[in-house]
Amino acid sequence: LRKPSSETDIENWASKHFNKHTQGLFRRKVSIANMLAWSSESIKKPMIMTNDRNVKKEACEIFKLIQMYMGDRRAKTDQLNVALEIATKGWSMQGLRDELYIQLCRQTTENFRYESLARGWELMAICLAFFPPTPKFHSYLEGYIYRHMDPVNDTKVSRHLRHLLARTNQKKPKLRKKPKPQSEEIPGVAISTYAKYCYNKLQKAALTGAKKGLKKPNIEEIRHAKNAVFNPSMFGSSLQDIVAMQKERYPDRQLPWVQTRLSEEVLALNGDQTEGIFRVPGDIDEVNALKLQVDQWKIPTGLEDPHVPASLLKLWYRELEEPLIPHEFYERCISHYESPEAAIAVVHSLPRINKMVLCYLIRFLQVRPEP
Repeated sequence: LRKPSSETDIENWASKHFNKHTQGLFRRKVSIANMLAWSSESIKKPMIMTNDRNVKKEACEIFKLIQMYMGDRRAKTDQLNVALEIATKGWSMQGLRDELYIQLCRQTTENFRYESLARGWELMAICLAFFPPTPKFHSYLEGYIYRHMDPVNDTKVSRHLRHLLARTNQKKPKLRKKPKPQSEEIPGVAISTYAKYCYNKLQKAALTGAKKGLKKPNIEEIRHAKNAVFNPSMFGSSLQDIVAMQKERYPDRQLPWVQTRLSEEVLALNGDQTEGIFRVPGDIDEVNALKLQVDQWKIPTGLEDPHVPASLLKLWYRELEEPLIPHEFYERCISHYESPEAAIAVVHSLPRINKMVLCYLIRFLQVRPEP
């Protein structure tokens, strides 16, 4: 992880791009610090300067939706549907994305309401599953998230919550009859856990861009994105972590279930006889739906096109946290690309799980003829 420079402080960015907000009877200007701190009030204009009428209209609405998701405003529908509306707006309107992320930064700053704070970070994780900020805002959001990855911040928030609770208890009127002692515990605020997850999602989103396809986000994808913070995906994880994930379901499997399952699906649909397999992409919306299904450990059903599981299998290999042949072997592979003996030696020197996965892939490719 690279430490962001001090020049990427979100306050610096805000001083150049924020609208000037006012408050009170005399319309006094609100300071940048106050504009970047949690608020229970709504906003009357976008936080970021813009000439886009649609963004101006949606910015105030999305701030209310964020407050609803975080529990700071009464919602007319359930939490997942609020998140779906937010993610859909951000996914379909690129000009709204930075506004959305800066609003989330605001509502997770100096917010000492535990549930609200946790939900704010949870919502940021959900949004990053569907779209990144613009390249201009990327480094500033990265810096903001990075500065919350230190577990020390979790302790600070918990300490402040205890302080607020103690003050509240002191203000309560004393009862004549001594009540039974109650153990009021402050829940641990795992902001660093959310921040680490968001940091990784931000890096990947910057490379892959927004969710592909014509279909808007759906409620199942929102639920999956929400749960993924504490239940990692098989896509984008390391081979070791993927094998560890499947231990409970498949204790005897030595190869990743996702690899063998998708490979078998390709062959079951006569992918070995299909021209352009692994070259012609499958329908992106079908691939997205299959990814959601597989990541929930469900046996794929209703597949007809072998290009769909083949595309997802390629995606799984490509998104591994570390390449199948780790970086440290790169120079050896380049230097000895003409020598079969040297290539075999590289394979034998790989970590055990990498070697097994690679050998399975090689054997799988040998099964099908050249397209």
